[in-house]
Amino acid sequence: MIKNMGRIDRTVRIIIAIIIGVLIITGVLKGLAAILLGIFAVTFLATSLISFCPLYLPFKISTRKKDKNT
Repeated sequence: MIKNMGRIDRTVRIIIAIIIGVLIITGVLKGLAAILLGIFAVTFLATSLISFCPLYLPFKISTRKKDKNT
């Protein structure tokens, strides 16, 4: 598994996941919206922690900076 997420991409995803989590915990989001966005937040958090987004593969997207050696 090749890492394809840069630092800014991962940071933005973590911030979005935290915001969604806070909205769910405070009761602003309820019902189906809370469930769907909760799944979305967990996915964002997981992909951020492993620095890999499987949806980037088919489009050959990488937000990670290129190594200076290559």
